[in-house]
Amino acid sequence: MQRERLGSRLGFILLSAGCAIGIGNVWKFPYMVGQNGGGAFVLIYLFFLLVLGIPVMTIEFSLGRASQKSPVRLYQQLEPKGSKWHYHGYVALSGNYLLMMFYTTVGGWMIQYFLSTASGKFNGLSTQQVEEAFNQSVCGNPVTMVGFMALVVVLGFFICSFGLQRGLERVTKYMMIALLVIMVILAINSFTMDGAKEGLSFYLKPDFQKMQEIGVGNVVVAAMTQAFFTLSLGIGAMAIFGSYIGKERSLMGESINVAILDTFVALVSGLIIFPACFTYQVEVGSGPSLIFVTLPNVFNNMPMGNLWGALFFVFMTFAAFSTVLAVFENILSCCMDMFGWSRKKACLINCLLLLVLSLPCALGFNLLAEVHPLGGSTTFLDLEDFLVSNILLPLGSLIFVIFAVSKRGWGWKKFMEEANAGRGWKVKNWMRGYITYVLPIIIIALFVIGLVTYFMPK
Repeated sequence: MQRERLGSRLGFILLSAGCAIGIGNVWKFPYMVGQNGGGAFVLIYLFFLLVLGIPVMTIEFSLGRASQKSPVRLYQQLEPKGSKWHYHGYVALSGNYLLMMFYTTVGGWMIQYFLSTASGKFNGLSTQQVEEAFNQSVCGNPVTMVGFMALVVVLGFFICSFGLQRGLERVTKYMMIALLVIMVILAINSFTMDGAKEGLSFYLKPDFQKMQEIGVGNVVVAAMTQAFFTLSLGIGAMAIFGSYIGKERSLMGESINVAILDTFVALVSGLIIFPACFTYQVEVGSGPSLIFVTLPNVFNNMPMGNLWGALFFVFMTFAAFSTVLAVFENILSCCMDMFGWSRKKACLINCLLLLVLSLPCALGFNLLAEVHPLGGSTTFLDLEDFLVSNILLPLGSLIFVIFAVSKRGWGWKKFMEEANAGRGWKVKNWMRGYITYVLPIIIIALFVIGLVTYFMPK
């Protein structure tokens, strides 16, 4: 069976960026900035994106393009005979399933919030009442939780069933362009608010004194972690798109383009949120509740709040859905490679499978609310997010890096040859020491720090 191809370079960049651009950019990034002192965090984040994210993404793209296979089969094409690297392919596939087991529920939240904001459901509610609405009407209702989760799953696989170019690439192109246009409109609106000057100053002007108060080490680790996880690296989500492109362009250049687009969305989301927070005296470090509890209250006080709120949650829905479609494609490609299924058969089976696998997360806030997988008040979402973000992404990235540069794996020479095929930015030989030794140490440090931080007494 001939491998499908993307129709254009723009499609490849938007698809890869769509996979990277998700709730982490537009939800986690602003509140991480708020909690870590503003502009100084942004500066350090950009540095680590350059030295961590781009090299790992280049490696994933290279493995995909050289093998012309999905993550579950790429090692068999590239590994030395008799080696066991290919076991990671199955772990990477399980990471894609695990990610979608909670991401589909969060995507459902975005659709539900769009409908609620557009219809004026939050009008006149206080911050506390908005929080109660989120906890009771959204999370506390098993029917709506499962219903919106199912809508994301079914719609996602329906789009993917039309094929790579006619389904995924076409829809993602329009969705990503609409996302970028909506973001710019929302940012321009934020610039006109009374608190825009203070909000932008907090966001863009590095305050190193504030950074010292929080703890330089804490801010550096937070920025490093956010830069690493924002690009969805380690479970083959980028390798799959590498397998769909030709050799016209070098892969470090393409990684830089994707990282720029991903960073643009993260930065502009802050331009939207912080002026609003300072205008309406909202706590910028309010954490994960910033999007679901704090911002609906901001839209309540804003002229034409229903319109701006609806636009904001359309943008959030597109950000979440772009990741869902990209990861679904990864899952489908793995199944087609492993079992020889047609695309439509793979879509049907995986649609049913993910509807079942996503139930614990969707029901974890209501019918299964008494189950706390990691103790305390944790839910299935916390467990699944922990397994993906703290275990599978860093360790998967570590394996990809070691395999690509090791003599017992693919090898530096082959990696460099593949990455540098085509026009654009090249991997240089002087980078070998950094990618071979320093990068793995940083990833291991991130993994250990992530585990220690997670289980430290709060």
